[in-house]
Amino acid sequence: MATLKEKIGYALGDAASGGITWKIMSIAFPLFFTNVFGLTFADAAALMLIARLFDVVTDPLMGSLADRTQSRWGTYRPWMIFGAIPFGLVFALLLYTPDLGETGKRVYAYVFYILMMAMYTMVNVPYGSLLGVMTDDDNERNQFSSFRMIGAYAMGFITLISFPYLQRLVGGTDAHQYAVLGVFFGLLAASMTLACGLLTKERLKPVRAEKYSLKQFSDLVCNKPWLFLTLIGICTNFFNGFRYAVAGYLLSYCLGGDITMGGLIINYTVFMAFGEVTCMIFGAASPKFTEKVGSKRVAFIISSLICLVFSVLFFFIPMDASYIWLMIVVVILTSVGAGLYSPLLWSMYADVADNATETYGTSSTGLIFSSGTMAQKLGGAISGSLIALFLGLAGARMIPDEFGNSVIDPASKSEGVLMMVWSLFSLFPAIFAAIMAVLAYYYPLKK
Repeated sequence: MATLKEKIGYALGDAASGGITWKIMSIAFPLFFTNVFGLTFADAAALMLIARLFDVVTDPLMGSLADRTQSRWGTYRPWMIFGAIPFGLVFALLLYTPDLGETGKRVYAYVFYILMMAMYTMVNVPYGSLLGVMTDDDNERNQFSSFRMIGAYAMGFITLISFPYLQRLVGGTDAHQYAVLGVFFGLLAASMTLACGLLTKERLKPVRAEKYSLKQFSDLVCNKPWLFLTLIGICTNFFNGFRYAVAGYLLSYCLGGDITMGGLIINYTVFMAFGEVTCMIFGAASPKFTEKVGSKRVAFIISSLICLVFSVLFFFIPMDASYIWLMIVVVILTSVGAGLYSPLLWSMYADVADNATETYGTSSTGLIFSSGTMAQKLGGAISGSLIALFLGLAGARMIPDEFGNSVIDPASKSEGVLMMVWSLFSLFPAIFAAIMAVLAYYYPLKK
């Protein structure tokens, strides 16, 4: 029986990767690379796409390698224990803006972005796989998944709400602010990852395939539940990827910049933080909700439809800063659905891993969970790149401001550009929420 300390320790793993590094990379990097680092929209789009497509190969390989790891610390935990420090260090270096000239900076961005994706894979694939070996009790798995989401969303809320205030506290140029915060958040992420590896336990022994073989990969692509869940995972990350990556542009260009209401500064990080705390609350409620509706599949369909309805509703809110509280309310209601389905997804991966072991005779837990990380990166990569691409196609052009940062040329901020931003935050995610519901309806495992 897992203790509360172990569940909190497991939550720290996604607090580090999902609540700090991935959150900053998803919501701040499109603006960081274009407005602070100095890349063009085309460069930023290519960078995020190429780097994350690289992970389509490395994530399954990491999962297969983790499945065969044997050490005094277990199968999956050593990757977090010994990968924590490199993970935080590379993240800090990625937020540093070197004085290398246009070509040098482009090379620096590519090298460290790809390296960051590799470090993320090295700790996050084993982290996800831990769920399959900590317990075989279905209810306890749902609880671990719920704690995981609480950790991710709680830390995501803290990260987003504190980011603008920490920038102001650091002071100096935008580049200096990001560099200092990179060190701070990198150290915090490393500490949480290490704590997760030390506080959790592996109670189940995987049925190992001792030799590397392509059969495990051929078995995977013939695994119908895995295929459905992988497509669902990609869609969930498209849904989140569009919303988080475009939030900065929505506040900056559609609503005219940061909004001050009383003592509260509402910028793009604070705007999305309202959704984070909602996801945290409803992530905690997800096990009870699933128990009430009777199955994970039905619970996932309902939560996807919630996301669909309120994403469409956001599109019809007037594009005016005076409606900011209505926008926040709709973001909160959309996040109810996201909070409910997030723990379900990882618990369903554990079900797929169990089903694969029963069907094929050997454990492929790491390989199967790697598809969850792969889906996260693929969805984030393509959505982030498409945002940059669609904004360019809509007519957005970049020019240097008085500080040398790249910003959208005011002359190119047409109605078409603004409507594209608005649609990328609302209608595009709604499409993927609809696809998620359909895929969940036909998902083969009825648990």
